[in-house]
Amino acid sequence: QVQLVESGGGLVQAGGSLRLACVASRSIFNFNVMDWYRQAPGNQRELVAAISSRGSTSYADSVKGRFTISRDNAKNTVSLQMNSLKPEDTAVYYCSAAVSGARYWGQGTQVTVSS
Repeated sequence: QVQLVESGGGLVQAGGSLRLACVASRSIFNFNVMDWYRQAPGNQRELVAAISSRGSTSYADSVKGRFTISRDNAKNTVSLQMNSLKPEDTAVYYCSAAVSGARYWGQGTQVTVSS
């Protein structure tokens, strides 16, 4: 079992930055993939960014060049640096981990970008 706890959400003006963090309850060294998803009201949950155990990253087209995902195995943490935020980035952001065939989710953190 893995618990994931997100932090760092909040209210920011368009063009601003936020850094989200997700701390796992145990070592993430062998976690296959860690991701950030988001879900806006009335929308389906969508994949924002992912990072593999080897550090390979991928991003949704809508955030490429603005968001950066990283992981710190020593701190059991995956982070999402979000720059040049837009109102359409407003959503609940969820951390997720794929571990040995199972998928775990955090409780989510709200990000609101005002215009």
